[in-house]
Amino acid sequence: MLKRKIYNYLSSWKNTLGRKPLVIKGVRQCGKTYIVRKFAEENYDNVVYMNFILEPDKKLAFKGNLDVDTIILNLSALINNSRFVSGRTCIILDEIQECKEARTALKSFQIDGRFDVIATGSLLGVQGYGNRKNKGKEGEDSVPVGYETIVEMHPLDFEEFLWANGIQSSIIDVIKSCFEREEAVPEGIHKAMMELLYRYVIVGGLPEVVNCFLETKNIELIYKTQQSLIAEYIEDMVKYADDADKPHIRECFESIPKQLAKENKKFQYSVVKKGGRSSQYLGSLQWLEDAGIAERCYNTSIPALPLSGNAIQDCFKVYTTDIGILMGMLDYGTQADILRGNLLGYKGAIYENLMADFLCKSDQKLYYFHKDSGLEIDFLVRFKGECVLIEIKAKSGKAKSMSSILKNKQIYHVNNGIKLGQYNVGREGDILTIPLYMGFLIQEKLQDLIIPDIDLSLIRN
Repeated sequence: MLKRKIYNYLSSWKNTLGRKPLVIKGVRQCGKTYIVRKFAEENYDNVVYMNFILEPDKKLAFKGNLDVDTIILNLSALINNSRFVSGRTCIILDEIQECKEARTALKSFQIDGRFDVIATGSLLGVQGYGNRKNKGKEGEDSVPVGYETIVEMHPLDFEEFLWANGIQSSIIDVIKSCFEREEAVPEGIHKAMMELLYRYVIVGGLPEVVNCFLETKNIELIYKTQQSLIAEYIEDMVKYADDADKPHIRECFESIPKQLAKENKKFQYSVVKKGGRSSQYLGSLQWLEDAGIAERCYNTSIPALPLSGNAIQDCFKVYTTDIGILMGMLDYGTQADILRGNLLGYKGAIYENLMADFLCKSDQKLYYFHKDSGLEIDFLVRFKGECVLIEIKAKSGKAKSMSSILKNKQIYHVNNGIKLGQYNVGREGDILTIPLYMGFLIQEKLQDLIIPDIDLSLIRN
């Protein structure tokens, strides 16, 4: 049984007064169905579950009138032994992207308020809902804006992977404390964490692959499981994309390892296909992002906040959102090379994608900084209220670009950088050095800011 952070979110949602139906979206096979059913069975007296892919007949319950009483009557007829008790029943609508009427009905459930509803969808961004070509037709009208709460679920992040491997919270707390205090991690813990990180790179966070790893420790079986899931993603591209986009989406997806192999990892359409142009492939990249498979990392005009405001929209790199997806796209044997340290030049690309994995799974957008002069920073993040430079070193090495930027504060106004590599915690002036496995800790914590009242007495007087 894999412990997932989203379980705590579900608990908080259930304890919120006036809660709206919850829509959980995420890449296919990230564990949505399992965790939702587990949560519902442990927290409700009655659970009514339907999967619109496996049970298309359940769509009939949402034909015609969409008032809650009619829907409940229809579901009672379609699902044997289903019970609907006010305040004690959870209705799960799995793969809701297959039934737009069910998505529309969430408004009725929100207004009615008698039953908790959790919907899941793997392709909510690409089939009808949010697809740029379908907006204004069936997709846009079916989304009950303001009557649902949407949350994104990811494959296991590195901390969840540690839990799955039996690492106690007390050990993780030591790592977090060392990061905050900028103190070296005890050598025994450091060595174990590096070994676990290599395994995470090989496995990734898709639950089926993680379970295969835990049960077998067999690299060949892990690789075959990854390839099977990738085949499902490609099948989705064929099934759900517009006919004109289908070949382009697959070509973009399959080019990602080649794009990352280049010295300049900027995404180039000519690498996708000779003579390729942005007009052919830009929508394909959006499809991959909407499906949760890949994420663009935008170059910025300057390394400064707000990062989104300084992003250059037509200049970007592309990473897979889960490091295991990239590993499944590479040659069999790459996994052993990582464990043996024989990866040579491509190791840098893998560890950059690892950092992208960390950032994506903490719901951060991806940014980097590159100038034609050769100055380049792997990632830029908002951290502790400021723009921080991030450099990934597969082993050790100088961060020349980072040092150059930090020495020119009058130009770049950046005060701190973090360098990740195969070493322990330390500091060199404005640069904090940390081990690669601490990358998952680089995230901005939201603060509860209270806007003070304004003294209006002078205006009134």
